[in-house]
Amino acid sequence: MKNPGVPVLALDSFPQRPARQAYYLERLDRHVANFPGVSTPHSHSFYLLLYVTAGHGTHTIDLVTYALQPGSVFFMTPGQVHHWQLSPDAQGYIIFFSPDFYLFRYPGHRLFEYPFFNPLHPPVLYLTSEENELRRVVELMWEEATTPAPQQEEVMRSCLHIFLELAARHYPETGTAAPEEHPHGLQLLREFGLLINQHLKESRTVQHYADQLHISPNHLNALCRRHLGKTASRLIQERVVLEARRLLTHSTQTVAQIADALGFEDASYFGRYFRKHTNTTPEQYRKAEQQAQPAREH
Repeated sequence: MKNPGVPVLALDSFPQRPARQAYYLERLDRHVANFPGVSTPHSHSFYLLLYVTAGHGTHTIDLVTYALQPGSVFFMTPGQVHHWQLSPDAQGYIIFFSPDFYLFRYPGHRLFEYPFFNPLHPPVLYLTSEENELRRVVELMWEEATTPAPQQEEVMRSCLHIFLELAARHYPETGTAAPEEHPHGLQLLREFGLLINQHLKESRTVQHYADQLHISPNHLNALCRRHLGKTASRLIQERVVLEARRLLTHSTQTVAQIADALGFEDASYFGRYFRKHTNTTPEQYRKAEQQAQPAREH
């Protein structure tokens, strides 16, 4: 049976001229006009950056709603579900890029280390100064992208790296990893997160993921506690509940179908698991979300 959940959009869902396979850059108002469906819940297979220069509204990422206003910068990783409500005068720039576009030149661990791509931090910055270093970089990227020039892709990749590095300065330092654990420990955590996404239906045990990473469950728990302040089992539980909330909110699947999609033996076990971690039943949660939806739209 076809999964009626939110659509997952790839980069080729957003054609540009000239065609760009690994990145996409457009003004926000033109992006919304060209692709009106992006205002409804969906996810991506790529990274997303949104810099807002004018207007207001809301931007909901993984069911958490943030204010959208001039000077706000949003960061999203592949797989996150989002949608927005924009005022008619909303302006800014939107950038998509594949991991390969960044990794072609820069080391993989750096992409995974950026604080705004870490669930420990909010995925938004609110910059107070209208003229700031991030705006200057994104405007340089726009000028470069719209003016034919040699080595354009290399210049865009360099600008993207500078944008991410400058944005990281606005976040506090995190983690106290010993030198021998950095960046390997953070790379293991990133792989752990990817494995949870891949094996969510298959297993919810720490042992399973530790085996996949070729480390002990105790080592995995120690890494999670040190860098994220949570146990590995807690992170697995949160990811399961987040996926359940996404499906209950954004899909038309029945509770039994959602239970099956998440690998639960039956709907009653799923109901007990969901209630244990949210203090509400799946049915009650879905009803509350449906009642709240008209208010969000206004």
